[in-house]
Amino acid sequence: MPSITTTDLSTPPSTTDRPRGPRAKPWLTLIAVAFGLFMVGLDGSVVSIANPEIGRDLNASTADLQWVTNSYLLALAAALILGGKLGDRFGRRTFYLVGVAGFTLASVAIGLVGSIEGVIAFRAVQGFFGALLMPNTLGMLRAVFPPRKFGMAVGIWAMVSSVSTALGPIVGGLLVQHVNWESVFYINAPIGVLALVFSAVVLPQSKNAAAADESFDVVGVVLLALGLLAVVFGVVKGETWGWLSSGTLGSMAASVVILLLFGLHETRTAAPLLPMRLFRNPALTIGTVITALNFFVLLGVIFFVMLYLQNVRGFSPVEAGVRTLPLSLTSVVASPLGAALTARFGPRLTMPLGMALQAVACFAMLGWSAESSYTAMWPPFVALGLGVGMVMASSSDAVVGNAPVQDGGVAGGLQSTALQIGGALGTSVLVSLIGSRVGSTLTGELTGAGVPVQAAQGLSEAKDAVAMGVAPVSGEMPAQLKAAVVEGSHQAFMNGVHTSVLVAGVLCVVGAVVAAVGVTGRQQP
Repeated sequence: MPSITTTDLSTPPSTTDRPRGPRAKPWLTLIAVAFGLFMVGLDGSVVSIANPEIGRDLNASTADLQWVTNSYLLALAAALILGGKLGDRFGRRTFYLVGVAGFTLASVAIGLVGSIEGVIAFRAVQGFFGALLMPNTLGMLRAVFPPRKFGMAVGIWAMVSSVSTALGPIVGGLLVQHVNWESVFYINAPIGVLALVFSAVVLPQSKNAAAADESFDVVGVVLLALGLLAVVFGVVKGETWGWLSSGTLGSMAASVVILLLFGLHETRTAAPLLPMRLFRNPALTIGTVITALNFFVLLGVIFFVMLYLQNVRGFSPVEAGVRTLPLSLTSVVASPLGAALTARFGPRLTMPLGMALQAVACFAMLGWSAESSYTAMWPPFVALGLGVGMVMASSSDAVVGNAPVQDGGVAGGLQSTALQIGGALGTSVLVSLIGSRVGSTLTGELTGAGVPVQAAQGLSEAKDAVAMGVAPVSGEMPAQLKAAVVEGSHQAFMNGVHTSVLVAGVLCVVGAVVAAVGVTGRQQP
């Protein structure tokens, strides 16, 4: 791949309705969007802590709990670019406020609904309003900050996201343990109200004035939504249907066809939903891919780490949250550090370095066992947090910073779409790898731990529970047999974890090479 120098594609102010007047204050804008960003980030990390309790309280299956996450991801992925486009055209402030209000109301509804089907449905509603909120945070920052300060603003944006992620496990663990699981959603209500009041006062309106007379790309909206729904649906169902099943392959093939039709349509319409010209900038394109890979690793690893800490090691939600603090806190430090290094040396340093740190973290997890001490856990957490924070800042700057100002919301939607699809892929693919490895090794591990062959073969039916870190024991089992089942089940789970982190580590190495070779130089304001 040839070397490429990043360039700024910003258009002259005459083509964009830049925010003006007393509200056009960059730092107040950053504080205002931080409230909404904090709420979404906190919600994302507390749900993983609350899932086990949701399952027990609502008698939800493992598949149900996956849909608590996946319904949110499907709605979010399908609407993110639409949310950014609506903000660019009709007003980023308007759609940010609508997103905050809807997200807050959906959060309260999740706590009140009282059924797993209702939780899944309102999580989808929450995802849709999150799609209106998220891309317009970056779009507003792109509009109010001058190019020389935009990298710093993105670094702080990424830091806020990291802080909310860091607090999520602690806050969620305390609420689940001492109040109830519903309270992890109710907490969004005061944050959302504060965000609405403060944002309504200080946020400037910004939009692409040139788009006011353009027709809206309804065909593009429908094609993109269907294409993204098909790919995310295929990914999340691939684990249960099988990756080579007709359903999975059919969904993936449909997504490819629909997205190709979308791309063809976008090149022929006068007012495209996602301007294909954005991808002429290789730094933006590679930044999008690295964003997806970053969250593939982060969300996939966090998902099984929480299973490991709570179901294998037996820690409470609070204890599990405390033990993952090194990951979250180091990502807080790494985000502004990554922004500063990107501003000074360019993304060719920070993106590969971040991916390399994540590779180190994944390969270090190959040494974990069902009885590992915490001294073996925290170094990979630190490396992963540093890598994620550094990549988040540099890739966000590469995507949004290299887009024209009038397309800031669309670029924010593109970056957020890559993030969410990467997260959906990471959770589904890595958990699927764990399940596959557990299925192939469970019987052997059980017999190796001392379980009689006939009993081990019967327990192999419980492979789905073992893939979640749960040993299939019952109160009627003799103590010696119970201990052997626990030992064999946990070893089978760790076999799956090792396969997953090996795959994730190799992908990180590939990402580091692509970023190092494909992007060079510095963004020129």
